[in-house]
Amino acid sequence: MQDALPDPQTDATRDVVTRYHLSWKARDIEAVLALYHPEVEYNDFFQNRCMRREDLRDYLQATMPTGPDDFLEHNDRIRIDGDTAFIQYAISVAGGGTFRASEAITVRDGLIWRINEYALLVQPASQTSKHPSQRPAASRLGLSARQLGMLARDIEEYFQRSKPYLDPALDLHQVAGATGYTRNQISYLLNQMLGQSFYQYVNQARLEHLLRLLETAVPPVRIDELAFSAGFNSLSAFYRCFRQHTGLSPKAYLKQLL
Repeated sequence: MQDALPDPQTDATRDVVTRYHLSWKARDIEAVLALYHPEVEYNDFFQNRCMRREDLRDYLQATMPTGPDDFLEHNDRIRIDGDTAFIQYAISVAGGGTFRASEAITVRDGLIWRINEYALLVQPASQTSKHPSQRPAASRLGLSARQLGMLARDIEEYFQRSKPYLDPALDLHQVAGATGYTRNQISYLLNQMLGQSFYQYVNQARLEHLLRLLETAVPPVRIDELAFSAGFNSLSAFYRCFRQHTGLSPKAYLKQLL
């Protein structure tokens, strides 16, 4: 049986898509743009959005990660069939939740002529099945699946850097104003991807701050005072959060720690 003859179109597609993939990994917007056909059509089905060549610079600037860590995990090698390549990957979200995504990339005249991108939210383990499909709500957010992954990292970095949770009056409006995202975008991330309300997320950050303080605390420890200094605005919320995340009362935790 004779071996199949090389397919010039398949080889050309592989070359273009490989350069495209490497340009993405290098965060090189100009190199990515240079690979788009003048008549390119980019269909992001997660957002129900179709983009042309003139839209793609802004889209790339908003979508391409800028940090050193790549949150895209490829599930399989790039598969080529004639003028079309198929890529499967997962987008991890800081704190929980994953998107399974795939792209079908069609090459024409040595350039990328069509991209169809699909993404499906995989609920975190703690998420209930009360809302089997979040697709319609997600499509109105104005964010791609990649951008939602970036949103999670941006919120996490903002909390670590600025410690806004130390303000007992912190609300969603303040976080949205400080990070540049909308309240709906942040709420979707927290509720649908991380399985938490805004105040659960904030109180968890407060508790983690308090637990770090306890590591260097010198007896006698006044844990109620530490709770208020960490941003908790009621002792009932503090005790509820403490037991939920440690499985112990503050008194039992201190006895074990000190």
